[in-house]
Amino acid sequence: MSDLRVDLLGQVLPGPVIAASGTFGYGIEYSEILDLGVLGGVSSKGLTLNPKYGNEGERLLETPSGLINSIGLQNPGVRHFIENELPAMRRALAGTGTAILANLGGGCIEDYEEGCELLCATDVDFIELNISCPNVKHGGIAYGVQAESAKEVVGRVRKVCTKPLIVKMSPQAEDIARMAAACVEAGADAVSLVNTFQACAIDLEKRKPVFNNIFAGLSGPAVRPIALRMVWQAVGAVGNAVPVIGLGGIATGEDALQFIMAGATAVQVGTANFADPAACQRITAEMDAWMDKHGVKSLDEIRGCAR
Repeated sequence: MSDLRVDLLGQVLPGPVIAASGTFGYGIEYSEILDLGVLGGVSSKGLTLNPKYGNEGERLLETPSGLINSIGLQNPGVRHFIENELPAMRRALAGTGTAILANLGGGCIEDYEEGCELLCATDVDFIELNISCPNVKHGGIAYGVQAESAKEVVGRVRKVCTKPLIVKMSPQAEDIARMAAACVEAGADAVSLVNTFQACAIDLEKRKPVFNNIFAGLSGPAVRPIALRMVWQAVGAVGNAVPVIGLGGIATGEDALQFIMAGATAVQVGTANFADPAACQRITAEMDAWMDKHGVKSLDEIRGCAR
């Protein structure tokens, strides 16, 4: 067998596949379905400082090779997570080495700061900062669209963050390479990308948009080639300065290896978990099988080899 371990900011993960936020619950739900010990990590459901109900109306719509979602970051809030879900996650992952990523969003910088301070007082392994959230104080434009806005929120959070800080980037960024560089300059220890792509769907019978917010997030295999291009650009922008975690439409081991060959340190798997609850374990096994077949002993041998 090949060595699939990954060194992410000094922490050795058992594998290169991390379960993406919002697609794997808190990992607890999957503990009887697959071996959580083969995963590199589990990224929590997206958290906000205070509880959030999420969006009204339709929330999910399948499309060819994809899924459109309008969940609206429904979650119990950071404090509830710390008191309830986090201890259960720790029990489910005890002895595995699988990391816990706390995915944190916010509607204003102050919420990001306070949420981060609370999470840093716990035993989570990484903070994954979701900058796709709308800035409610400045017209609702997501922090992850403009580099200067992202730089501000990352810089402010960096000052209070005592954990390794991963910034999760949006494909809506005006310039993905500039965005990656700005996040690193502001203090990000790593970047993960990409989040969902903005999409729309029309209900022909009702003759109106399916989602109350009109636009929603597209994920799944349909977005993978674009996500791969953006990961390539991000790696080019930050070089060897920080790790890049690639995600977007990964459904097979071969998909994941493309991101590794583009320079990603690790990958995240999201939408595939809905179609196949054991997707993360299967994808890891498929990566291992390909590496064995081609005489590749470790991911370091092929990381960035396509560049």
